[in-house]
Amino acid sequence: MAFDVDGARRVVGRILDDKLEVWRDSAGRADDVLDESTGRLIPPAPDEVLVWDGLGAVMPWGRPAITRPLDGAAVQEPPTTDYQAVLPVQAPELRPDDVVRVAGSVRSGGPRDPQLVGRRFRVSDQHVGTYSVVRILRVQVVD
Repeated sequence: MAFDVDGARRVVGRILDDKLEVWRDSAGRADDVLDESTGRLIPPAPDEVLVWDGLGAVMPWGRPAITRPLDGAAVQEPPTTDYQAVLPVQAPELRPDDVVRVAGSVRSGGPRDPQLVGRRFRVSDQHVGTYSVVRILRVQVVD
C-alpha cells in the first residue's frame, strides 16, 4: 500500500512562496587569484553557476513558540545568522558552501520578510532533514 502525500504536499506548498536561486562555485577557491597588494583572494568573474531556481522558503532557524516563556526560564537561542531553507524534494542535493539567494516572493500579501529579498545565504548543513515533501537545510547569512 502506497502512502498518499498529496495532501501534505499541498499544505507545505503554501509556505514555499520565496523565489530562490542556488549558486555553486564549482572550483571553490582553487581558481581565485591572489591580489598581492591587499592579500585577498579575488574570484574570477563569472565564478558561480546557477544550479537550481524555484519556489522554496527561507526563514529564521527554530519554530514559533506555542506557549509563553516562564519568568526566569533559561532557553537556548540560536545565533541570529542561522536560518533554514525549505526546498521541495525535487530540488537537487545541495553542498556546503552553495549559496542560496532570495530572488523574490510570490506571496499574495508580499514577502514574508521583505528584508530577506536579495540576501544571500551559505549552506552550512545540508542534512538537517529530508521528508516526503520537503528538504530542510541550515543556512547562514553571507552579506
